[in-house]
Amino acid sequence: MRKLLAIGLLLLPAALAFGQDKTTMQGAVKVNKILTPAKELRFEVEVPAPVDQVWQAMSTAEGLKTWLTPDAKVDLRPGGDWLAIFPGGAAPGGGTIVSFVPEKSITLRAMAPTQFPTVRQERTLAVFELRRLDTNTTRVTLRQTGWKEGKEWDDAYEYLSKGNPQLLNALRQRFVSGPIDWAAMMAKH
Repeated sequence: MRKLLAIGLLLLPAALAFGQDKTTMQGAVKVNKILTPAKELRFEVEVPAPVDQVWQAMSTAEGLKTWLTPDAKVDLRPGGDWLAIFPGGAAPGGGTIVSFVPEKSITLRAMAPTQFPTVRQERTLAVFELRRLDTNTTRVTLRQTGWKEGKEWDDAYEYLSKGNPQLLNALRQRFVSGPIDWAAMMAKH
């Protein structure tokens, strides 16, 4: 009995840590995997640009083309598309705009990648928030909620915990080194 109690006490810290939230850094992006009270992914990055320029890069097709993809569609209205259209015939990423507040936030019903068909169809809620830190620095926060139970939902959560930081790192890099020259990049491949 004592031996079982001792083993249980040794395992207790691991069991307690299992259900706790986790914060990491991926590049310049702070990643928070929140498990309670409701499952959520939260990402933060500081972008070296004024809010109006970051807003332009995130809320227009022309802006998305400077950092995310060579082709994009943004219809900035509730029910409008916010889509990154990737070369090679891959399914678009993004989602449907739920709401927006100019230079403050864009809320999407976000599509997961195609390898998660149920999650892609049912969608999560992605809220991008912009906050001016100073005249040349904007904090962009992405909160993704609406996660359901099941293996596919868990797998999509893990996948996007790594994929969304790539998105936000690309946004930041656009202002560090300038817009992407897609023609030059594609000529290299």
